[in-house]
Amino acid sequence: MGGMGFPGGGGRDLLERREDVRQANFLELFVDLVLVFALSGVVTRVARDATAVDRVVQWRSLAYLLVLALPLIWLWITTAHITSWFDPRRRKIQWVVLASAFGLLVMASSLPYAFTGKGWSFVLPYVVLHCVRPLILLPSLHGHALRDLYARSVAWCTAGAGIWVAGALVSGNARAALWAIAVTVDIVAAQLRWPVYGRARPPVSAWAMDSGHHLPERYQQLLMIALGETVLAVGITFTDLPATTSTWATLVVAYLSTVLLWRIYFYRSGQVLAEAVAAARDRLAAGRATGIAHVVMVVGIVTTAVGYEIVLEHPADRPEPVWLAMILGGPALFLYGRIRLERIVFNRLSIRRVVAIAALAAAAVPLYHAPPLTASVVAAFVLLGVAVADARRAAHQPPEKPSPAS
Repeated sequence: MGGMGFPGGGGRDLLERREDVRQANFLELFVDLVLVFALSGVVTRVARDATAVDRVVQWRSLAYLLVLALPLIWLWITTAHITSWFDPRRRKIQWVVLASAFGLLVMASSLPYAFTGKGWSFVLPYVVLHCVRPLILLPSLHGHALRDLYARSVAWCTAGAGIWVAGALVSGNARAALWAIAVTVDIVAAQLRWPVYGRARPPVSAWAMDSGHHLPERYQQLLMIALGETVLAVGITFTDLPATTSTWATLVVAYLSTVLLWRIYFYRSGQVLAEAVAAARDRLAAGRATGIAHVVMVVGIVTTAVGYEIVLEHPADRPEPVWLAMILGGPALFLYGRIRLERIVFNRLSIRRVVAIAALAAAAVPLYHAPPLTASVVAAFVLLGVAVADARRAAHQPPEKPSPAS
């Protein structure tokens, strides 16, 4: 494994980065594999409730998706922030990354019973990692702006841990509500750079981009993780079902839709994201906006994967409203995040993606009287329309250069 044989690992040189470690190393890719497993567990857990008989349970699955997915994504983002600023070849950083991967694994293993019997398995790794990792890194940060940022994060994490623990002490909807509050506090406080009354905010943030391309590339890989999870979840479900015309059709539609999501992301904003961030005058604001856009897109992809699961299991049934919310809302949420990314990279509003979201919303009413498989086909055609429009715009034109807001 790259870097595991390097001596040392302490001291200020933890912050030194070399050109040959700018891209993700093998340890980071190992974390990515664990996140694929974790997000797949979220899809399975949410799809189970979305197809329940009780409509209250069905609608509750939407909230459960956010409460379970956001902590996993946020833990991945904070780990990527660490490997972006610190040299991942150093032993201390490697142990931090490995601990983060193990924490994700434990959280993922608790997902089927997260709101009943395994709340502590979900909460403890999350809270411990967020509170302890900054404490481990603080001794290496004397005189660096990250020291103040990490010290603030520990204070906020300690306060937020009370909400997480309170949620673990109850169950069901009460636990979900408390955890929803807790993860909202975590992400919003990070956006505000963990404010402390009477003190100025530090010049860096949990979303800040370093001077290289590492973190933008990690966000690109986050999208690939989500798309890979979609393929994994669909493939596993398809394997366990009878091979019928409907299941085969759903598999084909799900695969083609996943390819279209990939195409829409990388053309062209996702492809030149690193250059756009490097050219941005306010890199802190660009980093924050980039992080939020990718969180929205990943949640949209996970929601879309839940929709595929539903269609595979009920391709010809009468659709429930929440099923349409998953099948059509997932791509719409992805497109909304992609619109935000277009703003960051090219400082413009992507009209064709706005039209696509409107088309998905308008299709919901007539599709309520059609099988779920039809809804997934319609969503795929809307995505195809966006991809074709992108291709026509790029035809016979030189590759567009990023033009972030000045």
